[in-house]
Amino acid sequence: MSAMISAVFADKAGRIYDHPHLEMAGRSGGRIVRVREEDLIPLPEGSRLFLLPGKEALGWDSHTGGFEGTRTASLGDRRWHGLAVSAFLPPAYTRILLPAVGPGGGEKILPLWSYTAVGWAEGGFVAAAVRTDPIDHSEVAHYDDRVVLAGIETRLQKSPQNRLLHQLARCATEYHCFAAKNLFLNRWEAPLPTSPSCNSQCLGCISLQPSDCCPASQERIQFVPSVEEVVEVAVFHLGATEQGIVSFGQGCEGEPLLQAGLLEQSIQGMRRETDRGTIHLNTNGSDPLAVERLCRAGLNSIRVSLNSTNASLYDAYFRPRGYRLDEVVESVLRAKARGAFTAINLLVFPGVTDQSWEVEGLCRLVEKTRLDMIQMRNLSIDPDLYLKALPPSTDRCLGIRDMLRLLRREFPALEIGYFNRPKELFGACLCEQLTF
Repeated sequence: MSAMISAVFADKAGRIYDHPHLEMAGRSGGRIVRVREEDLIPLPEGSRLFLLPGKEALGWDSHTGGFEGTRTASLGDRRWHGLAVSAFLPPAYTRILLPAVGPGGGEKILPLWSYTAVGWAEGGFVAAAVRTDPIDHSEVAHYDDRVVLAGIETRLQKSPQNRLLHQLARCATEYHCFAAKNLFLNRWEAPLPTSPSCNSQCLGCISLQPSDCCPASQERIQFVPSVEEVVEVAVFHLGATEQGIVSFGQGCEGEPLLQAGLLEQSIQGMRRETDRGTIHLNTNGSDPLAVERLCRAGLNSIRVSLNSTNASLYDAYFRPRGYRLDEVVESVLRAKARGAFTAINLLVFPGVTDQSWEVEGLCRLVEKTRLDMIQMRNLSIDPDLYLKALPPSTDRCLGIRDMLRLLRREFPALEIGYFNRPKELFGACLCEQLTF
C-alpha cells in the first residue's frame, strides 16, 4: 500500500467516493489521528459499509499539515459536504481505529454497530483492523440460508412443541444469528438462551434499550424454557456435531446466571445423556457462587464480559444492579479453580481499551486469575455516547496492535481470539498462526 490511502466519504444518497487529495484518517477515543500503513488490511469479505448521518468525514491534508473536512471535495461543478463512512467488520477481526468525523452532527444516537475507520487504496477499500482469530466460522460461504431453512423445518417437525427451538428459528431467520444457524446446520457452537431478565443495564445492550436511545438490535426472549426443552436441544446438537459447543448467554437474552437453577439442572441433564461436546456459559459473572455451582454440575468453559478492569469505567458501561466488579473477578477465579476453561469477553474500543493504564490493569487480571483466553469483541455503540459516559482521561494509548503484541510477549500461553473453543482445543494457542 505504498500509494496514497485516500479518505472516503458519502453523499446523502449513500454513494461513496474517494477524496481527490485528503488521506485517510482515523479516530482513537476523542483524538483524530493519521493511520499507520501496518494498521490497514483489505476490507474483509462479509464487511458492511455505512454512512454516518450528520457526521462530516475528515482526512489528512498533506499541503496544510492538518485534518480537513470533506466539504473540500469537488468534481467538476459539484461540491460536497461529505458524510463519514464506516465499516462494520465480520467476526474474528478487531478494529484499530474509529472513523474520523468532525465535531457536531446532531444529537441523534447512532445504531448499535461497531464503527471502524475505512479508506481507499489501490482500487479497493481498506479498514483499520487486525485479524485476531484464524477460525473462519463466520465467513459467508459457510451459510446457505436454503440449507438453514430446511434444517429448521426438519427440527420443528420432530419437536413442534419445543419453544426454545422456535426461538432459535426466529434468531436464525430474522436476526441472522450465525450461532442459531449452526444449530440447524448441525455444527460448531449453538446457543441456548434462557433468561428474559438482566442485572446489568448496559449502555450498549443489543436486546433492550430505553425509548429515547437507539433501537435494540433484536428482541429479548420472552419466556424461560423448561429443563426438558433445553436438554432436548442441547443433547441433539452435541450428539450430531464433532467438537460441538452449546452455550448459555446469547444476544437475545439477559443474564443467564439469573436462571442458575435452570442452568444447573440442564447441565446435569445433558451429562446424564451424553459426555460429548462442550457446555459453555457467556455471562457478566455477577454471581460467583452460582458460577461455582455450574462448574460442579459439569460446565466446561466460561466467558465473562468486561470493558475495563477499572471499576469506574466498568460501572459507566455495565451499570450493574446488585453486584460489583470485584464479584465479576471472583467468578473468574472460582471458575478457574474448578477447572473450567476461563476467558474474558473484552469489549474493545480504540482509544480506551489500549490506554496504558487499561493495558496494565488487563495484565494484572491475567496474572491474578491465570486466564486461559481473551476474546476480542468490538464494542457496538455510538462512539460519542460511550465516551460521554466515561470518566475523562488523558492517558497515553499504546494502540490496539501494540497492545496485542504486548499480551503475546508477556503471556505466551494466553490464547487470543474471538470464537469460543471446544474442549478439544483447550490449551491451544491458535493465535500463534496470526501476525499481530
